Amino acid sequence: MTAPTTTPQDTFEAARLRSEELEKKVLDHPDQFRVLTGDRPTGRLHVGHLFGTLQNRVRLQRLGVASFIVIADYQVLTDREACEGIAKNVRELTLDYLAAGLDPHCAHTFIFPHSHVPELNQLLVVFLTLVTNAELDRNPTVKEEIQATGAKQINAGMYTYPVHQAADILFCKANLVPVGKDQLPHLEMTRTIARRFNARYGPVFPEPQALLSAAPQIKGLDGSLKMSKSRNNAIALSASEDETAALIRSATTDGNRIITYEPETRPEVANLLLLASLASGEAPESIAARIGDGGAGMLKRILTEALNEHLRPMRQRRKLLEQNPDHIRNVLMSGIGHAREMAEKTLCEVRKIMDMEL
Repeated sequence: MTAPTTTPQDTFEAARLRSEELEKKVLDHPDQFRVLTGDRPTGRLHVGHLFGTLQNRVRLQRLGVASFIVIADYQVLTDREACEGIAKNVRELTLDYLAAGLDPHCAHTFIFPHSHVPELNQLLVVFLTLVTNAELDRNPTVKEEIQATGAKQINAGMYTYPVHQAADILFCKANLVPVGKDQLPHLEMTRTIARRFNARYGPVFPEPQALLSAAPQIKGLDGSLKMSKSRNNAIALSASEDETAALIRSATTDGNRIITYEPETRPEVANLLLLASLASGEAPESIAARIGDGGAGMLKRILTEALNEHLRPMRQRRKLLEQNPDHIRNVLMSGIGHAREMAEKTLCEVRKIMDMEL
């Protein structure tokens, strides 16, 4: 008898069901979970980050889940040669985190750049011995990232990116990782590495579970599949209200004056309605009905008002934080201290179980 074929959709459906069960457990017992999540410091965060990941991180923090927020500065080097501006972008990213509501003073949220945690990066050497070149080459997320760069020569850092990400996750023994659908292959490699290490040397690492984001993907203002800084189709969280209005005025729509929420057939209009909904709390269908034949101009005005109102408190907090660079540095140094303490403890366990202690 031929075994049934498992499709990517089947795999995603299984991950979705597991994620729903995890969500219930997190609500009931937040103290049993430790989260690792983060971003590459390539510029200021935008509204896609806010609705896609930042709000969920703040929610988990408020539930009492221990959260390690890694700023993956080494990974900036995987698809670009220049390193100018990385330190500035680390600070900008931290400002966006704090303005959005991440709070290191709550005693269970830690923000740090992984380049400042050498113990974490030592795990990369061990983990590279647990995967094959073929496995790295097959990773679909790496393939997409390589294709997106358009580069003819790809450095080895790009291929080992998922292994470095495994070190980011496992150094603090995170057992919960909020991800989107496209990041599932990376997390599966982390789970594979944890499983292989434990089988070869002894039990040290948990196999982290995926907490899938319920937020829909935010398209770019130009109608492309993803809002992105590099594509110049994003609204930065730190943009002024006038800048936000100008960006929304330039957004792509269509020629139909009657506004309806039809994501499949009118994706550009639907995306603007979705953004207005996320900012205001009103259903996108309701916003569309209210606009009626008011056209794209009315849609853009409503979105501008809703988004600027939603972002106003965050932008005000950010301006206050910008005036205190010492505070930003202290947040990062404190996060680094906690991360190094955790990483050294894990590395000691690894050395001991691998018979490398002197």
